[in-house]
Amino acid sequence: MRDWSPERLAAAAGVHLARPATVAPDRPPGPTRVTIDSRDVRSGDLFVGLSGRHVDGGRFAAAALAAGAWGALVAPQWALGDARTHAGVLLTSDDPLAGLQALARSWRRALGAQVIAITGSTGKTSTKDLLAAMLAPERSVAATEQNLNTEIGLPLTILAAPPGTAVLVLEMAMRGAGQIAELAAIAEPDVGVIVNVGPVHLELLGSLEAIAAAKAELLADLHPGATAVLPADEPLLDAHLREDLRTITFGPGGDVAEIPAGLELPFTSRHMRSNALAALAAARAVGVEPRGRLEVTLSALRGQRIELPGPVLVIDDCYNANPMSMRAALDDLAASAAGRRVAVLGDMLELGPQEQRFHGEIGDYATRRGIDVLVTVGPLAAAMAGSFRGTLHVTTDAAAASELVREIVVPGDTVLVKGSRAVGLEVVAQSLRGAAGL
Repeated sequence: MRDWSPERLAAAAGVHLARPATVAPDRPPGPTRVTIDSRDVRSGDLFVGLSGRHVDGGRFAAAALAAGAWGALVAPQWALGDARTHAGVLLTSDDPLAGLQALARSWRRALGAQVIAITGSTGKTSTKDLLAAMLAPERSVAATEQNLNTEIGLPLTILAAPPGTAVLVLEMAMRGAGQIAELAAIAEPDVGVIVNVGPVHLELLGSLEAIAAAKAELLADLHPGATAVLPADEPLLDAHLREDLRTITFGPGGDVAEIPAGLELPFTSRHMRSNALAALAAARAVGVEPRGRLEVTLSALRGQRIELPGPVLVIDDCYNANPMSMRAALDDLAASAAGRRVAVLGDMLELGPQEQRFHGEIGDYATRRGIDVLVTVGPLAAAMAGSFRGTLHVTTDAAAASELVREIVVPGDTVLVKGSRAVGLEVVAQSLRGAAGL
């Protein structure tokens, strides 16, 4: 948006231009970047002050302008007083978040890029990473980074895409009904990918059918003629199919059922191959046929394999967890471990009234997959103990688990670390690295 005037930007965001600013002839008329963190402001940024749970970011408008911001978009009351003593454009809106989202939608349209939106109960981040890697050799790609997949993060991802971007790969997260629809209205995707439907956020949504309906909001908001990429074996999505969409299915029995011979994947796990099939279907939907060895770096805490001296292999998959992803991770551990299979499993949250049953089933599944050692972490994960038949350790929290695991792990072990994000199991992987002197 460097070449957008303050007037054009205000119109694109649907906000009031409270004070334009005179731009030096040698400077671009518009901002170079958009940020919501006043501590991160660089010269030329547009600072957007959002109202948070504890503080309204608009109160930092003056500080952002003093730091060299191109301008600030804030609620009207913050465009008075100290903010007016500093140079820069002042934009106001009763709802700065809505302004940020509208600006992102306008920039998406100006880019003219093809937009691929990805959601699912599990694996959406890995699928996003895989798809970006498949597209990168042939197209200029911008993709969601870290966890910028919400009503705030997604607009920031779009606005960070540079001119010339050919494909935007956007991850969409949700915890309740209506949230995917909100994100789709901003992104206006050309391709919508639903990786899977599983028991995630049951506490809020109540049933698998409701979860499927929430994910399917992505399908409802696709424009006629757009492409839907869906798992071949998911009847819960059948009620949400549209005849005016091009539908591509992936997985056994689907349109994209196997990885072609010319594409080499750097992993063998079943769930990652399924994610790769979804990514492949989406790549083909925008006219790209991936070839050669896929060079992909998975996002942090999402299944990275860390080789430690000993040797000990740590599978760091502690960003989140639900019954579907737990089973997939245990499958991977069972299939890939050369020595003892050690699973450090934490609470799975937001599963509703059946949370005890879901955790108990994971203990039984770990037994059936031949897991040698199970370390449960947290009060809910303790329910896995009753159905597990290997060597068992029950711990109360991540700190206790990190101390225990350092004592029990021996050379040759493969250690899976997985639990819901709030459990904080990253300290277990960090502890093992520390013990190895890394």
